[in-house]
Amino acid sequence: MAKIMVVDDTAFMRIMMRTMLEECGYEVVGEAKNGKEAVDEYAKLKPDLVTMDITMPEMNGVEALRLIRQMDPTAKVIICSAMGQRDMVLDAISSGARDFVVKPFQKDRIQEAVAKVLS
Repeated sequence: MAKIMVVDDTAFMRIMMRTMLEECGYEVVGEAKNGKEAVDEYAKLKPDLVTMDITMPEMNGVEALRLIRQMDPTAKVIICSAMGQRDMVLDAISSGARDFVVKPFQKDRIQEAVAKVLS
């Protein structure tokens, strides 16, 4: 079973993502509420996959993605963004994100993205 870390500054969004992932049969091994926490938790947990919000306090998702990929070039990260963040999404993809999903989340889209990235 794949181990996934959920990163989002909003508790409600972390809960939603965790619930959807668990309903799809994945194990959520950790959460973080900003990019700095995400980098620290990634180093400790070594998850198979990270879902990462872009806009967060202290360190945004793109900066955290870059640091995680420096630490582990094989890291698998799916970026989650709201509409209207096209440039940031493109920046995330060029920084190594494997896919992106648009908020609000749709369970079938989450399942599709995770399955694709983990395959």
